[in-house]
Amino acid sequence: MNSLKSLAGLVLGVAMTCAPAVAGEIVLNSDQSDPAPKKAMEQLIADFEKANPGVTVKWNNFDHEGYKAAIRNFLTADPPDVAAWYAGNRMAPFVKAGLFEDVTDVWTANGLDDQLKSAASALTVDGKKWGVPYTYYQWGIYYRKDVFAKEGITPPKNWEELMSACAKLKADGITPFAIGTKALWPTGGWFDYLDLRVNGYEFHMDLTAGKVPYTDPKVKAVFAKWAELVKPGYFLENHAALDWQDAIPQFVQGKAAMYLMGNFAVAPMKDGGLKEDQIGFLQFPEITAGLPMAEDAPTDTFHIPSGAKNKDDARKFLAFLASPDAQTKMNDTLGQLPVNNTSAKPSDPFLEAGFIMLSNAHGLAQFYDRDAPAEMAKAGMEGFQEFMVKPDKIDAILDRLEKARQKIYK
Repeated sequence: MNSLKSLAGLVLGVAMTCAPAVAGEIVLNSDQSDPAPKKAMEQLIADFEKANPGVTVKWNNFDHEGYKAAIRNFLTADPPDVAAWYAGNRMAPFVKAGLFEDVTDVWTANGLDDQLKSAASALTVDGKKWGVPYTYYQWGIYYRKDVFAKEGITPPKNWEELMSACAKLKADGITPFAIGTKALWPTGGWFDYLDLRVNGYEFHMDLTAGKVPYTDPKVKAVFAKWAELVKPGYFLENHAALDWQDAIPQFVQGKAAMYLMGNFAVAPMKDGGLKEDQIGFLQFPEITAGLPMAEDAPTDTFHIPSGAKNKDDARKFLAFLASPDAQTKMNDTLGQLPVNNTSAKPSDPFLEAGFIMLSNAHGLAQFYDRDAPAEMAKAGMEGFQEFMVKPDKIDAILDRLEKARQKIYK
């Protein structure tokens, strides 16, 4: 294993600290290399140091891909005091390996069980909290308000209403859903939401953690619902040849009326020529009546490595990061959503809708390719795309995914 210093020098080109801890200093490793995240972190660190005289932050900023490779090494070889990562099943292996610190006390002391409650389950393992979330963004169905109005369609709140809307749109020559599955991952959003609405958050998390067979009847029930959209032709016909951006013009031109996607899709919709009042946002409709509504909301987090040298000041940093004001300010810069439900509501109408929806969510999934290991995510999304092209092959697809699960989760 490379030392942290040589790893940083050879792979990342950033100077890292291998010296003994300095009193009143915390070492923070993260991967905010893009302009907006970098600016948000600079603001956060400056504000934290101002609020905590005598504590300084030594910030080691990695590029995204380099960080994924480096974190497994530095958590064991030379742990910082604070490290950026992700919630849910991406966090769990580090918890199980004893590399992250239990920070339940930070949550309890700062009232975070209430303020961060929507993300609490995604930071909990064995009844304990292992990090603090600070930003996320919503997924949901973006729709053409003007098309809905012309067709006399009310935004659907349940599956029956969604099917009725799809049938009317299709009959009038409008494809209900835009999608591009060439890059596979958009299929993960569809699988997530259908499973969350058919079987619920807890089942979905067990499935992506490898605890449930893909041949389970409950999983087959998810694809039965999906088939109700696939078989009548409610998706763009050539979706397997399109990237997600390639489907945007169909939505902009009114040839497709809805798009299940993350909030990052709004900017290219506007860039394509749509005005803000032409775009609506709706929560993915209920399928199983009474099932608590969970959402896909990829969540970024900070953690204290178990080998950190200055855990007291690291706890102060996590508490500061969790505060409503800090999260409001960071997310104004990021263009995303604060997890703290007492933060200021965003002024952007789509972010405001997402803030309200996620603040009241039963639980937050992290997206299929974050919640499942990389090898399973690849196999799963290949299967999802194949199903969307050849829905009658569902049994063979699920058998293949089950064999992959048994191999990958040994």
